[in-house]
Amino acid sequence: MTTGRVIGIDLGTTNSCVAIVEQGRPRVLANSAGYTTMPSIVAMTNKGERLVGHLAKRQAIVNATHTVYASKRLIGQRWDSPIVKRMQTVVPYKIISGPHNDARIEIYGHAYSAAEIGSVILAELRELAEEQLDETIKYAVITVPAYFNDAQRQATKDAGRMAGLEVLRILNEPTAAALAYGHGRQDEDEKCIAVYDLGGGTFDISILELKDGVFEVISTAGDTFLGGEDFDQRVIEWLIFGFAKANKLDLRREPMTMQRLKEAAEKARWDLSTIQETEVNLPFLITDNAGKTHNLQQTLTREKLVSLCDDLIQRSIKICQFALDSANLTPKHIDEVILVGGMTRMPRVQQAVTSFFGRTPSRNVHPDEVVALGAALQGASLMEQRNNVLLLDVTPHTLGIMIAGGFFQILIDKNTTVPCSRSHIFTTVKDYQTQVKILVLQGESFRAEENQLLGAFVLDGLRPAPRGEVEVEVKFSISADGIVSVAARDLETGQQQSIIVEASNHLTEEEIQRMIEENRDHALASKTSKEFLRQREIAEQDIEYVQRMKTKVQKIVGELPLGQDALRKANEIIERTHHAIAAEDLPQLISEIAALQRTRKIFHQLLEHAQKGA
Repeated sequence: MTTGRVIGIDLGTTNSCVAIVEQGRPRVLANSAGYTTMPSIVAMTNKGERLVGHLAKRQAIVNATHTVYASKRLIGQRWDSPIVKRMQTVVPYKIISGPHNDARIEIYGHAYSAAEIGSVILAELRELAEEQLDETIKYAVITVPAYFNDAQRQATKDAGRMAGLEVLRILNEPTAAALAYGHGRQDEDEKCIAVYDLGGGTFDISILELKDGVFEVISTAGDTFLGGEDFDQRVIEWLIFGFAKANKLDLRREPMTMQRLKEAAEKARWDLSTIQETEVNLPFLITDNAGKTHNLQQTLTREKLVSLCDDLIQRSIKICQFALDSANLTPKHIDEVILVGGMTRMPRVQQAVTSFFGRTPSRNVHPDEVVALGAALQGASLMEQRNNVLLLDVTPHTLGIMIAGGFFQILIDKNTTVPCSRSHIFTTVKDYQTQVKILVLQGESFRAEENQLLGAFVLDGLRPAPRGEVEVEVKFSISADGIVSVAARDLETGQQQSIIVEASNHLTEEEIQRMIEENRDHALASKTSKEFLRQREIAEQDIEYVQRMKTKVQKIVGELPLGQDALRKANEIIERTHHAIAAEDLPQLISEIAALQRTRKIFHQLLEHAQKGA
């Protein structure tokens, strides 16, 4: 049991959010501008500045190749994966191969892993929470798509650690949404709910049963490459094709142009959630070889948007059917449907969900904030000695090992409640073999090669004997976070070997420590910068006040030696204060503010003395 405040973080593909629980009620934390969500965007400038969130998004057009968005899609991914290849074709920043065959993002010659980019976003959210709460934050619950695999969960946990957080739990996003939905409803009758979560980059569907404070996930399914980014890409492609047809020019050759198209497509999609048509108007979009500037002006209707993207919506509905089939349920068994994620604001998405489940989805949750709220509730429950909420989640993938003949032996079926542990006894397949290599796999195919390799290890020291005589017990365990560990043991000798399964692209301890220090240094610099801005505001107010008082002092006691000395010193202090502001010298500025306030006091005394003498 740990003590201290726990924040809940929804680390999203497009936007992220942080929440806390106070006096039993969860709430989302807003930044100084009033925003409750922050764009999941990180940028570097040519001056070495690091920008996060809204600041990064504002400069994305002029710094497209060094502004990273949708990095969540790359987290835990191998360089040679199909997802990485698809990402390379749609983002302006450069994706390269990392030292562990992982996907890395190159920014001004430095290669960042997606987990490192995620840590920058998490560190910004932690700083926001510390500012709002005026206390140091150590602990967090971070959410991930339910269909994230072990490598992606590990990478997310690493991101939290690099952000200076101890991640108490990796929580599935739909489950977090269900926790927020069920908060305060523990006394209601048993309900079967479906959480339809269509966000910026991923889609999840989870089926849960709620009764007496027990949240039991029955089944989950999803697609880690289906979300708002794909809807936007369809609009971008439509704009590019239409422009090429009219002007015989390819807009894809300019990163800045593509960034303008992306922002326009995103805005058009938002607009069409509330109106029937919108105009995409991008003046001075591109200059041809002859030096002629071309504008883009297109009208996009809601009907056209649906025609461009309806197959994506239908993909999500097919996954819903798969989740129900896995739970041996039909839409009629679902009592309530919860919509989560910004894409569920699209009317066509709502219509498709209503049609499939045969009921209107619930409007009782905020689609952008509910996941963070649920994460905060889970964090609070982990801190409480007494807790009337029980969460039973499931593993989204089937796990097992490769056996003789290249087959896949299942040890843990998908949709098994976690934490869990399963074991199986195998025998040696070769005469007098003294070691056995265990290949840990994840997938649904009976052929091992068609499944994803999670990790491998060797059990040495087996008793030499004819094949089939030596028995080896293999035990799989999955934590509440969905993190997999595997152990193998020679039943006769007790010789044992085990691993916590780490993806081959897992960051080294040295890389993690380097990013921890980088985030810490940035947080300190950010805190210093914010303090400088605060002190500058105080100094400027003091200067203005002293300047006004100088006029009065000059008129009343300016001819006296004491008055002249005070005015001379005031001018010197004001000059030094301006110099400290220009040099961004915080210690000097604080010192000059103290001098300004002493000057104010002296001026007051001079004026009071003059008035009494009159």
